[in-house]
Amino acid sequence: MHNLLLSPVLERAFRVAAMYHQSQTRKGSDLPYIVHPCAVMSILQSAGIQEGDILSAALLHDVVEDTECELRELKDQFPESVVRWVDQTTEEKDDELGELRPWIARKREHLAHAQHADWQARAIILADKLHNLTSMLFDLESGENIWERFSAHPSSVLWYNSSMIAAAGHGDQPALQLLRSSGEELIDQLIEQSGFKPIEPEES
Repeated sequence: MHNLLLSPVLERAFRVAAMYHQSQTRKGSDLPYIVHPCAVMSILQSAGIQEGDILSAALLHDVVEDTECELRELKDQFPESVVRWVDQTTEEKDDELGELRPWIARKREHLAHAQHADWQARAIILADKLHNLTSMLFDLESGENIWERFSAHPSSVLWYNSSMIAAAGHGDQPALQLLRSSGEELIDQLIEQSGFKPIEPEES
């Protein structure tokens, strides 16, 4: 029999994620941002991942990257593994002066880091991409111009997502294989629907 009770760590992750994302909405929509980390957690569960620490890191995976939260704040509240996986999923967006780094530099660095991350962090990255791609496909099929949400060309956006699925999807864990194949299927659907193909951008 499964235990349906949330662990204290997972309950705290829900609260921390909701607090830090409370004023944010999803890119190109009015949806509360918290929908995204909850969806990422749900995708991991559907892939067979039930461990509370992994699900907690999934809920928290964007708080350092996209809010004022700092990693040290999580260290005071969560197990070391949760903090490590959040760190491994976080893209370094700003330089030492606090200025936004070039898109291609950020993405190439994130791809390189993802290849060597723990499999648990890579599962979170894959689930993150699955929800983003699912949302893009849903909006595209609804007639929305999804590409205006991005600073990069559509072909570059598809290249990055496709490359990240490959970078994070290596390994023989069944959950990783399922997440990777689902991501590849979504990329194929987006290519078919949009008419764009993944093309690696030149260095800028």
